[in-house]
Amino acid sequence: MRVFVTGATGFIGQAVVKELIGAGHQVTGLARSDKAAEKLAKLGARAHAGSLHEPETLRAGAAGADGVIHLAFIHGPGDIPLGRRLGVIFGGSPFGIVGRFGTAITAADRRAIDAMAGALKGSGRPLVTVFGTMGMAEGRTATEDDEPDPRSPGWMRSQTEAAVKVWAERGVRATVVRLAPSVHGDGDHGLVPRLIAVARKHKSAGYVGDGANRWSAVHRLDAAILLRLALEEGQAGARYHGVAEEGVPFRQIAEVIGQRLNLPAVSMTPNEAWRFSWLAAFAAYDNPASSQSTQERLGWRPTHPGLLADLDREAYFRA
Repeated sequence: MRVFVTGATGFIGQAVVKELIGAGHQVTGLARSDKAAEKLAKLGARAHAGSLHEPETLRAGAAGADGVIHLAFIHGPGDIPLGRRLGVIFGGSPFGIVGRFGTAITAADRRAIDAMAGALKGSGRPLVTVFGTMGMAEGRTATEDDEPDPRSPGWMRSQTEAAVKVWAERGVRATVVRLAPSVHGDGDHGLVPRLIAVARKHKSAGYVGDGANRWSAVHRLDAAILLRLALEEGQAGARYHGVAEEGVPFRQIAEVIGQRLNLPAVSMTPNEAWRFSWLAAFAAYDNPASSQSTQERLGWRPTHPGLLADLDREAYFRA
């Protein structure tokens, strides 16, 4: 299968590219720069020049493929074109910048999905994209049948699931993989490294309350296998969970970080969680999730190390 992958040079994307090539697929990755193109070449993939802000290049990449895996996402203001960035900054009250930024990046992601799915319309070809289990309700084990919760800290990207539903009804084999908040492994630059950086800065590894709130987790190599299976076998409109561990207590994550940094693990009140900045709501959220249905439907069996074992390695703590 010829597969077009956005985010192909990212932490998860590189693992996906290797997994796809290892399974005999031909991969073309979206490349915003010559450096990205060189990285793709080293992985054994072709480069397709373009960005999330260029719908025509995305449409062309999808049109020339037998399937698409969409992993790219805008994570910072610097990834937004200057004109739109200025609109976010000066488009209203300073207190509303975060909300306007969220609106801008989710709109860009929806445009990207629509561009690629539009090229696949009526063909039955697959498009796999991702959401997060942090978009689900708090305090109960989320399943693939559950809808996103507007009160969750991960709600912002829920348009992804709305897009999947729309395009699945238009002849695209569109699916979504909900990834755990910790997709871990070598090269991780996601939420756990942010927790490590905050612990270093504040000389302690913090958790909120008793730290019993849970994060689900998955190793990036297991996530890559699941994304390949969703591409090959996923059903139109389906939601799959990229979850290997249903719930790791946040306090245990903080304790491993503290032990590795020779710092105390300390309890904080919700008001003291400001130290986590934008991550505060995630750090206090109880977010267990199940992948039982996913494993049954796709035959996916996570085999790589769990979060605590993976975190308790020097690789995560090199300054």
